[in-house]
Amino acid sequence: MTVYKIPEDLKTIIFDIDGTLYTSKEYVFEQVDVQIRYWAKLNGMSEDEARKKINDFRKKWSAEHNGMEISLGNTFPHFGVDIETSIKWRNLLMEPAKFLSRNENLIKVLTGLKEKYSLIAVTNNPVDAARRTLKAIGIDSIITDIIGLDTFKKSKPAIEVLEEAVRRTKSSYSQCLSVGDRYDIDLSLPLKLGMGAVLVSGVKEVENLPYVLKAGQ
Repeated sequence: MTVYKIPEDLKTIIFDIDGTLYTSKEYVFEQVDVQIRYWAKLNGMSEDEARKKINDFRKKWSAEHNGMEISLGNTFPHFGVDIETSIKWRNLLMEPAKFLSRNENLIKVLTGLKEKYSLIAVTNNPVDAARRTLKAIGIDSIITDIIGLDTFKKSKPAIEVLEEAVRRTKSSYSQCLSVGDRYDIDLSLPLKLGMGAVLVSGVKEVENLPYVLKAGQ
């Protein structure tokens, strides 16, 4: 875990979902790869050829942007797959319940955090697909508010999703903490806007968040 900043007057915690609220390398890979496989099928490519095209583009983009990462949602449009199509594919193809299970420790931690803070999820998946993920790990009744790819048809990092998180929780940038597993996509822009930020490597570190918040305030 890397703590970049904890707001003094913390009101809202903004959670990324994938790779943050669960730890499953298999599902993190699958939810990206299933879209690439589908794209390959529709375009008469082999799966390996499609993976190479996407990976080569992302590596080239990263090299041209000081090592930053680009999401799949922002990659696909360069290959003629617009955000609307990506939304449809994700809702159609993603099956989190096959990979994820209920997490009692996380449920307990988030229940406690919700007593003090507003909790909201911001994800690059559509809201319905994201809600299925939260349901699979047992927290859909705890984090009920989700801003997804289909909310503004924009993939993180995008200022619109953060503005909406602030609006929905009736807070200010300086009262928000962003928690995610990818610095460039989940944390860089929040920090520039004056939010707090915590980088995690998976759900076990999220489960330690109450102790981190207590120490940082």
